[in-house]
Amino acid sequence: MASYCLATYRCYDEQADFNKKAQGIAVGLTVGSWTELPEARKAQMKQHLGHVVSVTVYVPGELTPDSGRCADIQIAYPDLNFSRDLPALLVTVFGKLSMDGKIKLTDLSFSAEFLAAFAGPKFGMRGVRELLGVYDRPLLMSIFKSVIGQDLDGIREQFYGQAAGGVDLVKDDEILFENPLTPIEKRVKVCLEEAARASERTGQKLLYATNLTGSTSKLADQAKKAIEAGANALLFNVLAYGFDTLSELSADPDITVPIMAHPAMAGALYPSHEYGISASLLLGKLMRVAGADLVLFPSPYGSVVMPREENLAIKHALLTPDISKDYLYSPVEAAEHAPNTLQASTSVSTEKKNSHGGSTALRASFPVPSAGIHPGLVPLILRDFGTDVIVNAGGGIHGHPMGTIAGGQAFRQAIDATLRNETLEEAAKHHPELKAAIEAWGVKS
Repeated sequence: MASYCLATYRCYDEQADFNKKAQGIAVGLTVGSWTELPEARKAQMKQHLGHVVSVTVYVPGELTPDSGRCADIQIAYPDLNFSRDLPALLVTVFGKLSMDGKIKLTDLSFSAEFLAAFAGPKFGMRGVRELLGVYDRPLLMSIFKSVIGQDLDGIREQFYGQAAGGVDLVKDDEILFENPLTPIEKRVKVCLEEAARASERTGQKLLYATNLTGSTSKLADQAKKAIEAGANALLFNVLAYGFDTLSELSADPDITVPIMAHPAMAGALYPSHEYGISASLLLGKLMRVAGADLVLFPSPYGSVVMPREENLAIKHALLTPDISKDYLYSPVEAAEHAPNTLQASTSVSTEKKNSHGGSTALRASFPVPSAGIHPGLVPLILRDFGTDVIVNAGGGIHGHPMGTIAGGQAFRQAIDATLRNETLEEAAKHHPELKAAIEAWGVKS
C-alpha cells in the first residue's frame, strides 16, 4: 500500500475558491499538472499525485473576532516523491508554497515508513533525568550572561555562582561562539571543575550545555572535541543550521551527550497568523523528530511572549506518548482512493496505525519555556507544565539583589514551595532569598 505524509495548512483569502486552491496545491507540488496529461501518462503518474484530504472553510470572525476568511486544507503527499529526510519533506510541502500568498503550514503527520528513518532524541526527558538523578521535580537551568569578551577566569567565576545556587543545568549564551579567549575545550574544562566544586556544597550533579558552533562540515568533530574534554551536554542553534544537521548530530554514535535546541531565528517563522510555520510544528514536532533532547522556546510569562495556547501545543508535541495518534498518518487503501481525474480528488480516508518499527517509541523531549523568568513566575509555569519542565532563567538568577547564588536558591525555594501547595509569600517568610526575589519582581498568578 502507498504511504503518505499529511500537511495541514491555513490559507487566507477573501474571495478564493478554497477547494480549487487545495487541488492546485495537491497537483502543483507533486506532478505539476493533471488534466492536460494523456491517459497513459496519468496511469504512470498516478502514484506520485498528491491528494486533497479535507478543506474546512471559515467565514470572517469565525475563528477569532478579527480573523478573515480562511480555510484549513489537508493534503497527502506520496512518500515516493521525496527522500527520507526533513529537508526533502519540507521543500515538498512548503518550499515554493510558502511564497504563494497568505498561507501557513500548521502541522505535519508522517507515514510510518518516513518516521521510521528517525530515532528521535537519544536521551530525551527521562535520559536527562537519569543523568542528573532527579525524578520528582522540575529541573532548574541557568544561562550565562554577558560573557562575550570575558576570559576563562570570568567564565569560571560566573559558572560557580550559578552552580552553587542549586541549578541542575547551565547553558552557554547562544551568541558565545568559538573564540581565542574561551575555546570550547578549555571552557568545558574550567566549567566542569567549578561544577565539581559546587557539588561539594549542593550535593547535586550538573549538566553544562556548551554552545556547538562553527562551519557545518566541522560540527561533528567540534562536538567530539568538546565531549573528549568532558562536555556532558551540547547547546545547538538548530534553525540556523537546519533540522537535518541536528538529526545527523543526534544520530552520531560518538556524540554521547544530550543536545539542547535553541530557538534562535524562530521569530522569523512562527508568529504570524498568515505566514510561516506554526510554533508547535517548528519548535515541537520537528525538533523531537530531528533528535533534540531539550527544546527551548519563548514562554507566555516573561519578556519574549508566546501565546499560552501555542506554548501548550509545543508542550504536547514534545511530550505526547501517543505517537500513533499525534505523529502518524496512514491512508486506508490509498491506491484505491487515488483519483483518475483532478475533480475526483476530494478526500482520502485515514486511520492511525498502532505501531511501526520502533518509531512509536520516540522519546519525549524536555520542554524549556524561557525568557524573562523570575521566581515569582514559578507557580504559573508549574500550573501549565507540571513537573515535566525545565525552569530556565538568566536575569532572574544573575540579577537577584543578594547575588547569583541567592538567585538560584530563590528559584529552588519557589519550586519546592509550589510543589507543597504553599504560596510563595508564605514560603518567603522563612527564606530571605525568595523574599528578596519577590520584592524585586513580585509574584504573578
